[in-house]
Amino acid sequence: MTNYYRITGYWPENDCCFIMDSNGMFEKLWQFSSYLISKGLKVLKVSKIENVLDINIDKVQYDTEHIFLRANADGEPEFVNHAIDGITYPAVKVADKLYIIKE
Repeated sequence: MTNYYRITGYWPENDCCFIMDSNGMFEKLWQFSSYLISKGLKVLKVSKIENVLDINIDKVQYDTEHIFLRANADGEPEFVNHAIDGITYPAVKVADKLYIIKE
């Protein structure tokens, strides 16, 4: 999964947030970020998928032509705590979708 990336961001113009995945469209993570910024979106969290622990988001298939919207909601994303096996981790939440960035 070398080119699989996840970005959580905010679209100020429409006051909504999102989680987007790219699996193969961009060679580098900064290219994905730069693309979204060029569209007027604010990038809040970026990660390679190997640094993500998915709670309820399935991974997408390899695709060199598409970016996948995994979740969207009004307002900004929530940064919450989520417990797994008695350990609490910081997590990102958009609508009902939740994931942890392993640091």
